[in-house]
Amino acid sequence: MSIGNSPEDERPFEDPSEEAPLSIGRALKQARIAAGLTVDDVSSATRVRIAIVHAIESDDFAPCGGDVYARGHIRTLARAVHLDPAPLIERYDDTHGGRPAPTPAAPLFEAERIRPERRGPNWTAAMVAAIVAVVGFVGFTAFTGGDGSTDQVADGTTPTTGGTASPTTKTDKTDKPVDRKPEPSDSAIAAAPQDKVTVQVSAADGRSWVAVKDHNGRLLFDGLLKQGESKTFQDSEKINLVLGDAGAIDLYVNGKKLDDDFRPGAVERLTYTKGDPQVG
Repeated sequence: MSIGNSPEDERPFEDPSEEAPLSIGRALKQARIAAGLTVDDVSSATRVRIAIVHAIESDDFAPCGGDVYARGHIRTLARAVHLDPAPLIERYDDTHGGRPAPTPAAPLFEAERIRPERRGPNWTAAMVAAIVAVVGFVGFTAFTGGDGSTDQVADGTTPTTGGTASPTTKTDKTDKPVDRKPEPSDSAIAAAPQDKVTVQVSAADGRSWVAVKDHNGRLLFDGLLKQGESKTFQDSEKINLVLGDAGAIDLYVNGKKLDDDFRPGAVERLTYTKGDPQVG
């Protein structure tokens, strides 16, 4: 009969309070729930299919189709739920063999070795090019009257001609301003058209993820709006919004600033139509 500690007593002490770090899927899922987002919200915001979102949150990366796509999905989902993607990508590399080593560039002499053999000049192509140049010169001379004078216009300047200029010049065409349709801006909010709904989203007190759709459900914008940035959207019937942090956003609807009381960090789904701003 031996006296002393048994082999069980010699095992290192294990602190039951120490928990293993969260897996990639659990970290993404908990951050999504904390942000008040559903899987459908994240899928719509990131354009990652719902089945793949569910699989990644269960730490199943096979549906991603490879390590490159898996890293891209992890990075996109992390940003949508306000997580730093770098530690998650590093954890994925540690558990899946790491990133592939970059292919070294071929030495200079290797490139010289595979250079194609030098061939003689293509005289047939040269003759065709010369004939085309001669024909073009003859046609141009006949069109300009053979006096060798041409009009040159650069960046909207008035063309100058040698000698006495003809009253009919190309000034009218070059001086006519190009009719370009301006994009909606802050100044357009003040004169919002009555037959459309105009919404300006401004990140005044911080940054927020924003998704915007028109009345047909077409995605107009999906991304992170940084502090100080603003976007303006117009539609003939209605504008649908999802604000990831509504407390950081100022809204201008149909030319009027909304006096909302959104809480910081609150997720809001809003719809605005023509006429006076009304929350849908």
